[in-house]
Amino acid sequence: MEWNDLQFFGVGDKIVGLKLAQMINEGTRIYPEVHQILRAFDMTKFEDVKVVILGQDPYPTAGHANGLAFSVSPTLDKLPKSLQNIYKELEDDVGVKRTTGDLTAWASQGVLLLNTVFTVEEGKPKSHEGLGWEALSDEAIHRLSMNRENIVFVLWGKKAQEKEHIIDTSKHLVLKCPHPSPLSARRGFFGCKHFSKINEYLKARGKQEIDWR
Repeated sequence: MEWNDLQFFGVGDKIVGLKLAQMINEGTRIYPEVHQILRAFDMTKFEDVKVVILGQDPYPTAGHANGLAFSVSPTLDKLPKSLQNIYKELEDDVGVKRTTGDLTAWASQGVLLLNTVFTVEEGKPKSHEGLGWEALSDEAIHRLSMNRENIVFVLWGKKAQEKEHIIDTSKHLVLKCPHPSPLSARRGFFGCKHFSKINEYLKARGKQEIDWR
């Protein structure tokens, strides 16, 4: 099975495509850039997915969003605070210290960095909730759950955890904790040890562990 028969932007999902096209034509700044909106699927093939890290929506700041949940451009000097907290937990958990905010290396190893909403207006977090992207992200999660086995679904925060009902927990591992944002990271994200738990699960099932470096 492939991703290409999903209701993609500009191909099957005409409603979302038309709404975005209208916004862009009216001068609204949308992130990420149009060619990066579906980058998570481009970077991680369906049959290669080992881990799904579920985000909410892209960063609404210019130069940040690059189509992968929580990831930013490798040229960005100051990382978003949520990503800083992810890296703090990563270092505390498995001793890996990362400096670049680009998570392409994770995606290429089978980590699907999926947002539930794929676009956002500049300076307006959650502005594209209800636009129609949720149907696409739900379908992607559903297909992975139904057609694959032993995937680790990482649900950080309430929005991500609302998707748990789509996942067959008898076939897959679900890891949950608060979101890594500054507002909630100290309520249980720090100390969750999800990075080591992911690799322990993969190793126990004969799968290649993720090199978080």
